[in-house]
Amino acid sequence: MPKLETYDRSLSYSYAPGIFPSMECLHACPERCLRLLVSSAGESSEGMRRLVQESEAAGIRVETADRALARIAHKDNCYAAMVFEKRESPLARERPHIVLHHPSDSGNLGTILRTCLGFGFQQLAIVRPAVDLFDPRVVRASMGALFSMSVQHYDDFEAYRAEFPEHALYPFMLTGAVPLGEAAPEAKYPYTLVFGNEASGLPDAFARMGTSVLIPHSAAIDSLNLAIAVGIGTYTFARAEKKPEA
Repeated sequence: MPKLETYDRSLSYSYAPGIFPSMECLHACPERCLRLLVSSAGESSEGMRRLVQESEAAGIRVETADRALARIAHKDNCYAAMVFEKRESPLARERPHIVLHHPSDSGNLGTILRTCLGFGFQQLAIVRPAVDLFDPRVVRASMGALFSMSVQHYDDFEAYRAEFPEHALYPFMLTGAVPLGEAAPEAKYPYTLVFGNEASGLPDAFARMGTSVLIPHSAAIDSLNLAIAVGIGTYTFARAEKKPEA
């Protein structure tokens, strides 16, 4: 087997650090699992034994690799990491989408993936430039939710819009025209919730696209953290969603 390299964006593979993210990768997409790295310190763990057994049953090579794990996870208490093939998935046209416009923080992106999956949103578009979706820090922060999501990158928002012109747009902005509590119950299906960069938000031009949405909050803060805003937005739209008749 070829020697594994320290993670770099240019590689065709990445790592899912941690027993739970590794298990999620194995369950959701076993065809993408290349090998499992385990720590000698975690051999007594029940979760580790189960992960090793299921990996071997799936025909995945298991290696004890203490040094590699410390290098991948940047910590000493990482007991496993699944090596997986990086791959994007096409978005489902009939389902609601989330668009992240130039996200820049790995922790935020991982949390957003997990939050979206938890509220039933499995279609995510990312507009470049953006943080690396397959960075092991993103994968770990998502707790493996990445592997149950369909994610597609676009070079600009216009490219996304050209592919999905039928989706009603709901850009979240500090200057949004409609409060979230009013926008969600009236949402047209299928729809797209659009969120901007952590520091700069969405460009002003998005105010003229679809129905701009405001999350009301007190004047004690200037804005919400991106992952929090996505959590509030997806929860509210999911609760209010009126699915079309079959």
